[in-house]
Amino acid sequence: MALKKKDPAPAGNKKSFGAAFLHWLPFYLMGAPGLIYIFINNYMPLAGLQIAFKNFNFAKGMWKSPWIGFKNFEFLFKSKDAFVIIRNTLLYNIAWILIGMVIGVGAAILLNEITNAVAKKFYQTAILLPYLMSMVVIAYLVYAYLSPTSGLITKAIEGVTGNTVQFYQQPKFWPFILTFVHEWRGIGFGMILYLSSLLGIDPTFYEAASLDGATKWQQIRLITIPLLKPTILMLLILNLGQVFRSDFGLFYQVPMMQSPLFPVTQTIDTYVYRALMQLNNVGMSAAASFVQSVVGFIFIVTANKIVTKLDENSALF
Repeated sequence: MALKKKDPAPAGNKKSFGAAFLHWLPFYLMGAPGLIYIFINNYMPLAGLQIAFKNFNFAKGMWKSPWIGFKNFEFLFKSKDAFVIIRNTLLYNIAWILIGMVIGVGAAILLNEITNAVAKKFYQTAILLPYLMSMVVIAYLVYAYLSPTSGLITKAIEGVTGNTVQFYQQPKFWPFILTFVHEWRGIGFGMILYLSSLLGIDPTFYEAASLDGATKWQQIRLITIPLLKPTILMLLILNLGQVFRSDFGLFYQVPMMQSPLFPVTQTIDTYVYRALMQLNNVGMSAAASFVQSVVGFIFIVTANKIVTKLDENSALF
């Protein structure tokens, strides 16, 4: 029995593929710069992770420097200050994530309730302005208030009590000072993220709730917060990825590098910087960054797993 020849693939498929490619080509071209940037900025540097396990030598370069295993990591974990810097980094970040979430949501809700367009733009600009300021400028603003000789707050306390408070010599004040400065500077950015989600809520929900006699607080509790939950959880997961890092400018510039404050102002980033200024060891810095990335990855995956079990639709991946 003669075998039948297979019919060739219909020409229409080739044409449809070509037409689809031409249709999406402008989108591919628009996305190309972003993809190239991500590849260069995020993926190419991954080869540099090996520096954390090498005795880096500038003359030999990254590839020919000798391997030394985990010796670079000993500097971070065997130091007498290891507990202090890890404790400060974790506790500050965890506290700031929770406080920032509450303040950001509250500011976004309050701003959303303003109906006057001019007033709304004014308050939004005023709240966002500190986020756009350099940390060096913020450090000198803080110094203008807390300076032992001419600080506004220092002089006010001295006028009331007759005693001069040495803020830059007493560590007990700085957890509160750093928290205030961090939230004052970051509230505007967090507010915008939550406000963008608030603007997407259908106003008919609030109209129906008002007709049913719901108070403003009940509308916020039963409508606004539940509809903001996906945004809150997404930002929580992303922020947990940075829980082992710290704002270098905040911890280095604002306390004016005062050594008496190191017990409450020294974090992993500032400790590594000070060590590098003395030792000039690139491998140690790479090891610290490697640890921060691994811990951040673990926090993100763990938080996302927990969110997936609680509400699968609110998970990041």
